[in-house]
Amino acid sequence: MPVIAVDDPADPRLADYRDLTDVALRRVLEPAGGLYMAESAKVISRARAAGHRPRSLLVQEKWLDDAIPLAGDAPVYVVSDAVAEQLTGYAVHRGALAAMHRPELPAPADVVAGSRLVLILEDIVDHTNVGAAFRAAAGLGADAVLVSERCADPLYRRSVRVSMGTVFQVPWTRLPAWPEARSILGDAGIHLAALALADDAVSLEDFAAARPERVALLLGSEGDGLSRRALAAADTVVTIPMAGGVDSLNVAAASAVALWALR
Repeated sequence: MPVIAVDDPADPRLADYRDLTDVALRRVLEPAGGLYMAESAKVISRARAAGHRPRSLLVQEKWLDDAIPLAGDAPVYVVSDAVAEQLTGYAVHRGALAAMHRPELPAPADVVAGSRLVLILEDIVDHTNVGAAFRAAAGLGADAVLVSERCADPLYRRSVRVSMGTVFQVPWTRLPAWPEARSILGDAGIHLAALALADDAVSLEDFAAARPERVALLLGSEGDGLSRRALAAADTVVTIPMAGGVDSLNVAAASAVALWALR
């Protein structure tokens, strides 16, 4: 495991870490290059515990001792505070960054096999919401998380950070489009409950009182909610009763409330 001091932010060995504030560039390069970014020793440690491999670590001298046990045989690039900020565009204050090899996603049927409580996120675009939903899933006992093809990346740096690394703790994968996704859930014997506003919706309290043995909670995008195809695929439409003239919760908050009710 080489420890290499680097004082030039243009050094080609630091290419994985350069210009992290350019969201469009990051979305293109990280998935296509088979990488994602893990930030902080805690998050990197959880990624390693899940079997993910670092390609390299970027660390300042004061955090070196914490970073070395996380590196395995990957190189550790030691940089000054100024070089780290020039590279990433922000003050790196969480100890370390790691360029991690992105693992191959498992088949949805394998992820939900044996699951009693599943969370499904359809087309959620905010990485913070995705990370918060994963944290709720881990903390409230979901067995798996499925995300739609157009849902924001759970391994995006902000998602990972907000989730406190729980994206590595809960089994997850991407789900194909409806109705193929419905067939996968049906074959697994999973009841699909869509959280949405509808005249025929069942209250969450009533649904929880007669909870099916195996349930998948389906939540939709921040703006438009669930798609028509998702609602058509659902076995039950469930709503969280609200007060004060408010019709719904933020999607991450709604996931936590619903998971708690069905835990």
